[in-house]
Amino acid sequence: MSSQSSNPPELYERTLQDVNQMLKYAKIDKKNLTNINQAIYFPKDTGELENFMLLELNPNLLADVEKGEDFYLKGGLNEKAVLCSASKTYDIKIAEISNSLLLIPDLKLAQATSTSPIKSAQGGMNKSLEKSFEDDEEENEEPTSQFMPFDSIERREVKKVFHEYFECTLIKPRYRKTMDLLQLARYSGPENEHTINKKLLFTYNQLLDTAQCSDAEFTEGLKLHRAIDIEGFIRILDPAYEYRIVTLMVNLISENSWALDEIDEEVTIASLEGLAPEDVVTGLFNVYTEKSEKEGFFKYKEDAVSKILLMNILKPGLKFEYGEFMETWMNAMPEGMSINENVLKGIGIIDKTGNQEVVKSLNEEDMPTNIHDRLKILFRTKERWSLDEIEPYIEYFTTPQLSVTTILTKFARSLTVNGVRLYVSKH
Repeated sequence: MSSQSSNPPELYERTLQDVNQMLKYAKIDKKNLTNINQAIYFPKDTGELENFMLLELNPNLLADVEKGEDFYLKGGLNEKAVLCSASKTYDIKIAEISNSLLLIPDLKLAQATSTSPIKSAQGGMNKSLEKSFEDDEEENEEPTSQFMPFDSIERREVKKVFHEYFECTLIKPRYRKTMDLLQLARYSGPENEHTINKKLLFTYNQLLDTAQCSDAEFTEGLKLHRAIDIEGFIRILDPAYEYRIVTLMVNLISENSWALDEIDEEVTIASLEGLAPEDVVTGLFNVYTEKSEKEGFFKYKEDAVSKILLMNILKPGLKFEYGEFMETWMNAMPEGMSINENVLKGIGIIDKTGNQEVVKSLNEEDMPTNIHDRLKILFRTKERWSLDEIEPYIEYFTTPQLSVTTILTKFARSLTVNGVRLYVSKH
């Protein structure tokens, strides 16, 4: 038994004599090595680094880290945590490492282990690393005096051994639960605020802390769901109340003989004073308008206006004859604005299976967030769906790696009728 094993592991220190002895047994020529030795010691206790994990960085994440962006891990007690940057959301899962990785601070690599100016200048270090270190026992050894002597041996502590790491996958923002929470305290005018539970009111930062998405994605999500800031709290408006205020706003176009691209924000807000709180009018103006090419003016987003009018006509449980519905919808629009059938997607469906073509209410925002429950409702509402029809109701479950067609392949059956692929219930 060697002298090394006779010493307690926690007390033993590697010496230059030990190194030379190992090189002799391994038949390694010192000329193939640099002159700084590093002895690696495994930790007795890794408690201080127990919660450290390796994180794999894709090019986008690496760029964000190099720019000094902040990152956050978000997830409730019953949620799987996600990693959020300033603009993106990533799913994280643990992946195993086939070869263990050691975390060793201050470990010197390559030419940093050479104190020889000759080797550093000639790049001898890199060449020596490429050698196989195989010795020929019959080769004549050069005198020891010609060997590059080992100058020192340096201690290096292994802080942690890693057997797994966090793997990141880009995903869609997860803020649906936050938007559902806002529905519990919908704003329907100052006269009804006494009925609202104040514990259900939240500020922007309170919601952002719990929403599983980045700051930029959360802000975009609030716009998508038409949530606005009212007296410091983020609120979603009651659809009937929102429709009433938006109608008052767009009616000012004809009252003031404005061109569609000459909407005046100050006049709009002043005109509704006393009819709606300024926070409400300002918030809805930001949601429904965009800057006009004419400096200082705005114009309404036709699809946004069209959608709120559509939702007022096509209320839950209702259905209309197609022609009658389209005429009613068009007549509700301000003069000069048009309707787009694509706006109907995710709010209602056109059913052509019966004798008469009808439009039915089917709002995606009111549907379950479980794929099985949602498909049951979809196929109970309509037996056969084209990809274009069903897509708005399945997009919620997609990821950058999982498309609508992939989901439908797994959870539904497809058949082709007259060259058109249709999806039906799997059971």
